[in-house]
Amino acid sequence: MSSSTDSRKSPAKVTFSHLTQNNIGVVRKLNSVLFPVKYAEKYYKDILALEVEEFCQLVYYNDIPVGNFTCRLESESKGRTSLYLMTMGILAPYRSRGVGSQVMKKLLDSVTQSQSPKIDRIYLHVQISNTAGRAFYERHGFREAGLHKDYYKKIQPRDAWILEKVFADSSTS
Repeated sequence: MSSSTDSRKSPAKVTFSHLTQNNIGVVRKLNSVLFPVKYAEKYYKDILALEVEEFCQLVYYNDIPVGNFTCRLESESKGRTSLYLMTMGILAPYRSRGVGSQVMKKLLDSVTQSQSPKIDRIYLHVQISNTAGRAFYERHGFREAGLHKDYYKKIQPRDAWILEKVFADSSTS
């Protein structure tokens, strides 16, 4: 038995930190490994905005940066606000350890606690070939809202599922 293996399997410590000018380089590096696209400078500028601070964070596993999630707020008709989950990724060696579920819990808690603005729904795109990704989001209460043809321009397959989670409107009587 390896001395580095603990038979008690103590839970990993997953923590989060807001994105700053000091750690944006870590986000860039993670994104280059996690995602098959290169993000524009505007993306990195936008995810540092104060209004998305709770919805754009680095993810640490036992103090090691292993992923991130980034979102943007979108104003819709009738004063409604949506949160678009632009990216959520965890490095491969840290998957299947419950990290993604802790990330989703953190994000959904931030959404339900947000009062200004009050967020009515969260949505995202999942490449149609990513069945594991789709299943992950469905386990967390997301449902199919549509199919976006040719969503991806530089990767195959180009189509993406639109998945959403709608939050109950507490202001209705």
